[in-house]
Amino acid sequence: MTGAGHALPATYEQGEIWDGYFAEKYAGLRAAERVFRASGTSRRHAVVNPVDEDVSGWGTAARMERYTTEALPLGKQAIAGALDDAGLAPGDIGLFAVATCTGYATPGLDIRLASDLGMPLGLQRLLIGHMGCYAALPGIAAVSDFVTARSRPAVLLCVELTSLHVQPAVQALEQVVTHSLFSDAAAAVVLEPGAGRGRRVAGMVARTDHATADHMTWDVTDLGFRMGLSPRVPDVLGRHVGGVVEELLTGAGLRIEDVAGWAVHPGGPRILDVVRDTLGLTEDAMSPSRRVLAEHGNCSSATVLLVLEELGDVDGPIVAMAFGPGLTLYATLLLPA
Repeated sequence: MTGAGHALPATYEQGEIWDGYFAEKYAGLRAAERVFRASGTSRRHAVVNPVDEDVSGWGTAARMERYTTEALPLGKQAIAGALDDAGLAPGDIGLFAVATCTGYATPGLDIRLASDLGMPLGLQRLLIGHMGCYAALPGIAAVSDFVTARSRPAVLLCVELTSLHVQPAVQALEQVVTHSLFSDAAAAVVLEPGAGRGRRVAGMVARTDHATADHMTWDVTDLGFRMGLSPRVPDVLGRHVGGVVEELLTGAGLRIEDVAGWAVHPGGPRILDVVRDTLGLTEDAMSPSRRVLAEHGNCSSATVLLVLEELGDVDGPIVAMAFGPGLTLYATLLLPA
């Protein structure tokens, strides 16, 4: 990876959105405020702030139309930043991949942004849809394979606008957790063949626990997309994360002590605690993920790319991990090019 960029919509404070919107919605639910404020998030970003515009009663078609309107400028800004960081022009790109689980249209973002940015007419495109929070990592794998096989640069864009999917309130703490965490962002990375700089993809491991597939869901309804999130998710991840990381590092002849940076998807404070404790990591190793959670919230697939940016120019191997529906874990090893 030789370039990275991101774009964020308007920022709001966590307390502001509780006081101005959710406090009334969950007034009868004991512990709702405590759960909301314990999310590890201080501020988030939204194309639709429910304090100003309540979309909870909107149909899915209206939400999808708004998604396209809002996602295009954010995606364009993120890609432009990543290309500039890599020192490339849009015309240099051979593959453009887009990952999202929060909005769809045809022609999609891939076609519209390629045209707006002036990417080649012969550009290859890939849409990675509805995989959820871990989508950036299989996206990086696919893009990396293209770069290696075709010797052409490629771009991966993750755009998630979760604020468009605020749901009609029900008296359930699971829904409070969901509404306390998720945020909007666009993030992009550029991969180049034989660059001699940046980072290269050196390994990828995936694991899906089919027995717990119902622990994390993302259902398309007539009122947007609705998340199901079991409190047992961190425990399931704890059973698998050690084996996944061991397989990833063993394949490269590395140990946990050799890893210089950890980009762990901050699905919530408990998830970060479980990863830290299971792998025997220090709290400092979790700091980049906790900062992203505090400053940006959980931006679904874009989040792990934000954590990688937070790591900056860490000298040495980096492990990126993300989790999502399935219940699925992905881990990626990045080494200096």
